[in-house]
Amino acid sequence: MGRLRTIARRTFLVGSAAVVGGVAFGVYTVRKPHKNPLAAKAGEAVLTPYVKITADGITLITPRADSGQGVYHVQAALIAEELDVDLDQIKADPGPPSPAYWNTALAAEAADFMVPAAGVLHDVAEGAVNSVMKVMGLQITGGSTTVPDQFEKLRLAGASARETIKELVAERQNLSVDDLTTQAGNVILPDGQKIPYTDLAAELAGRDVVQDVPLRDPSEWRYIGKPMQRIDMLAKSTGTQEYGIDVKVDGMVHATVLMNPAPGGGMAEYNASDALAMRGVKAVVPITGGLGIIADNTWRAFRAAEAVQVTWEKPAFPLEQADHWAALEASFTPNAQDSQKRDDGDVETALADGDIFTAEYRAPYLAHAPLEPVNAIVRVDDDRVEVWTGTQIPRFIQANVSRITGIPADSVTVHVLMMGGSFGHRLEDEIVKQATEIAMQMKGTPVKLTLSREEDMLHDFPRQIAMARLRGKVANGQIEALDLGIAMPSVVASQLSRQNQSAPGPDSQIVAGAWEQPFAIPHQRVTGYRAPELAPISSWRSVGASSNGFFYNAAMDELIEAAGADPMEERLRLCNDPLARMTLEAVAEMSNWSGIGGNGTGRGVALTKSFGVHCAQVIEVTDTDAGIRIDNVWVAAEVGRIVDPVNFENLVQGGVIYGLGHAMNSEITYADGVAEQSNFDTNPGMRLHQCPNIMVRGLESGDRVLGIGEPPVPPAAPALAGAIWAATGTRLREMPFGKTVTFV
Repeated sequence: MGRLRTIARRTFLVGSAAVVGGVAFGVYTVRKPHKNPLAAKAGEAVLTPYVKITADGITLITPRADSGQGVYHVQAALIAEELDVDLDQIKADPGPPSPAYWNTALAAEAADFMVPAAGVLHDVAEGAVNSVMKVMGLQITGGSTTVPDQFEKLRLAGASARETIKELVAERQNLSVDDLTTQAGNVILPDGQKIPYTDLAAELAGRDVVQDVPLRDPSEWRYIGKPMQRIDMLAKSTGTQEYGIDVKVDGMVHATVLMNPAPGGGMAEYNASDALAMRGVKAVVPITGGLGIIADNTWRAFRAAEAVQVTWEKPAFPLEQADHWAALEASFTPNAQDSQKRDDGDVETALADGDIFTAEYRAPYLAHAPLEPVNAIVRVDDDRVEVWTGTQIPRFIQANVSRITGIPADSVTVHVLMMGGSFGHRLEDEIVKQATEIAMQMKGTPVKLTLSREEDMLHDFPRQIAMARLRGKVANGQIEALDLGIAMPSVVASQLSRQNQSAPGPDSQIVAGAWEQPFAIPHQRVTGYRAPELAPISSWRSVGASSNGFFYNAAMDELIEAAGADPMEERLRLCNDPLARMTLEAVAEMSNWSGIGGNGTGRGVALTKSFGVHCAQVIEVTDTDAGIRIDNVWVAAEVGRIVDPVNFENLVQGGVIYGLGHAMNSEITYADGVAEQSNFDTNPGMRLHQCPNIMVRGLESGDRVLGIGEPPVPPAAPALAGAIWAATGTRLREMPFGKTVTFV
């Protein structure tokens, strides 16, 4: 228990109570189910928090937010699997924010960091975090947790609803429940007669839901593990999918914001007279940190924002990019040590003499840059607020809007909308806070706040900047010692500060994707150093592992080269996890691995364990006269079980493209406190003609169901760096690689 208290001083178990921040939650509180948030109108049946049936149709509640990764579809398929409905019979709805939709899977990774070894202490840690998250009702989409979180609970909801429907029909027909079957939204009687679920809505209303229904054997599954067409495919293919930026509300006005281009800096004074004289401009109002500009359409609001004259104050963080790097360099000290979760063998003795290899690696700030700029509609009335926005944190939005307006959170309605990308961007809710402040000054009028691309990117909370330092040693053709120190600011502390919360204990993301890697190097240590707060940062697709996957694999590659070994063979030799070994063997077989290449072609390999998933990649490049061409990528990932193989492949391919594009060409740098990149011309990512062939294999060998949205990102950069070294002899230790090589 000592280790648990060290890692999370404010989250632990005492006897039969979960304690959080000094507040004890007894067993009853932890076990007490949350109230069903679905309100049934006359003639409607609410069967669990996930199934609503009316005479007009069947609605399945899909509370994990969809930013393009297909989770509305996956959630609907999991319910439909047991409810026995076809996917073209249902409507998916994200439902209202509610503690009933708390995320059960977020506890697993936290427990792994608290107590790495499986056993009683690990189970206690996971139970403690899980209890806290349930009591707090943390409804969050992120961390590749949608499928792990929902895989069982949604099937149970579907099964309970199905058996409740059958029980009603059995009573009505004077039959045994065992005499009835279900198919395609119908109860089927012994004589073949079909009774649609929708015909039963009125009678089902208010009925107690059957509990403890056994789930079907996998051999009976119709959807899980089978290729499916996503329920949003038609709308997205025909341009009819409605995103947040498309939504209109009667009587709304349009707005944008003008904020200090240096994040966190204040506003000394402003003159809006020119803007107020422009056509269609209704008002310029002060908000926290800047101004809200209201007009009769978005374009006029954008133009008016350009006409406002403002004197801005300097931010609190260092103004120049070189000073950010200097802050990281100064953080490799005992006083800044945040964690040391890996300390195998005797690193100090192993590195006390002989030829010691050293290297330094760097990863820059990165923008999220989803295609849809952030937006929100807010209407504030005297006693209630209504919000329309794409978000991954609807209950945080309720709480923050309540705090700003003084209206109780129960009177804040949040309509969660489809998002055109996120990559972690919609884990922030500044856009809603700003829209709420503007709407408070226009009571009763819906205010649609939209940011320009430039404003969105300038005021993004980017991925963390990070630096790693390696000391290592080889002997007898093998890696003998690896000592990796990683310095970065705390992502968790920065992000939680905007929710008025603290982040006690070490930040697992400083070392995520490095400390838990499945390689038994005899003397191995991974130490995290917490750099001071610099530019405000946030979760970015795969968070700490996005940079640490590069650091760890690049360090291994350099030591393997020094040992004269093959990068695939040495990883396999050192691999001490059967699932990781299986993943490496799969990618070696897929790529027909026979070495790193040469004579202008090169291959690199990387494996990163992140979010519980082992993901391995082999990348093949050619060094052409015009620059580096990425030809092929082979990816193997072990996720326990795949729900939809089509969506799985798409997510893996998208993750590879996202990881490669940012490793090649993207960064955020600061000059005079302002981000120098504000649109895709200066932050390009990967272009279509640069995209390689991407071959994917999903492995289903584990006993846990895991997510795949983020794990393909971390191995992409190091595998690419290894391939470029094999083709050119140039070692890349800093991203973006485009600073050193040219890509075609």
